[in-house]
Amino acid sequence: MSDTKASRSAADDDGARLLVYGAYGYTGRLIVEAAAERGHEPIVAGRNRQKARGVASSLGLQARCFAVEDAASHLGDVDVVLNCAGPFSETADALVDACIETGTHYLDITGELAVFERISRRADAAADAGVTLLPGVGFDVVPTDCLAAHLHRRLPDATHLSLAIEADGGVSPGTLKTVLSDLGSGGAVRRDGRLRHEAVGARTRAVDFGDGFRRAVSIPWGDVSTAYHTTGIPNIDVYLSLPANARRAVALSSSLNSVLDTDAVKRALTWLVDRSIEGPDEATRAEGEARVWGEARTDDERVVARLRTPETYELTVETALRCTENVLAGDAAPGYETPAGAFGPDFVLEIPGVERVDGEVVDRETAAGETAADETAAGE
Repeated sequence: MSDTKASRSAADDDGARLLVYGAYGYTGRLIVEAAAERGHEPIVAGRNRQKARGVASSLGLQARCFAVEDAASHLGDVDVVLNCAGPFSETADALVDACIETGTHYLDITGELAVFERISRRADAAADAGVTLLPGVGFDVVPTDCLAAHLHRRLPDATHLSLAIEADGGVSPGTLKTVLSDLGSGGAVRRDGRLRHEAVGARTRAVDFGDGFRRAVSIPWGDVSTAYHTTGIPNIDVYLSLPANARRAVALSSSLNSVLDTDAVKRALTWLVDRSIEGPDEATRAEGEARVWGEARTDDERVVARLRTPETYELTVETALRCTENVLAGDAAPGYETPAGAFGPDFVLEIPGVERVDGEVVDRETAAGETAADETAAGE
């Protein structure tokens, strides 16, 4: 961060400036509204002038309208940018460049694996500029990253990490657009410290989230990148619990990747999303919950832990604002950070409604039997 910004933030935290880009999207607006309720005065920003000004005027806030390519000229008095504009493959790189140029901290709520990987490569440039780069401060990937760090704390010699997610409620238009933007790129796992591409849903597993087994399919969740940076565990895979019809849809989409990856099809699907999908309503957000399961193992031991959290968008609002406040307070080091790397494995437990339960340490023979049973159940 520049000397001017650093001195201003240190002298008067209340005067620190937060700019939320994509603040008129579903999640962005939730975050801006919550920030305003907590006494912050975030700058409402985005490409669409009419939408940005509409949100800003309804909350008595300032609006700024600019394309991400022009961001540097709009960040001179901003201490932190929180990017909520997905697909992040289209916004993150330019905003990161602008933040490093202007000495502005950068956060976002991405879950896109490739975006995490690209931002991590800017670590040295960010550190030289005194800037923190902290992507993934929402449900993607705060709870999973904290659970990964906790499992690594329990089993420091772990060589393999598996994570799985199950969530209630629907998704926002922005989330669906992010998924659509990544069609055709396939899934990914980490093996021996390196990314290995594979089809989404290539593997299945039965996971006990605490109330019985659910079938889950492998997905390229951001932790394939972030958990490696947080823990150093060289073998990582992530699963998503889905009902039977959804698992069949995943299998079908994997076989049609080459068709779905065309620009014309993506534009058509995005148009359909804009006109037919709304995010979860307030009641769904208030009543829903999400569940996260994790396993770390060596050849000799296996540890398991579980999280229960508020509904994914409710959690995202809380974690995004707390991460932002921590960064403004100087609690994150310059350079590239992950949520648990910056704030520790227990950070997620600061969020009201989050509970963590540990499983017992299991010896090699039992671990092998349980893993085989999980895989058999998943394949039934």
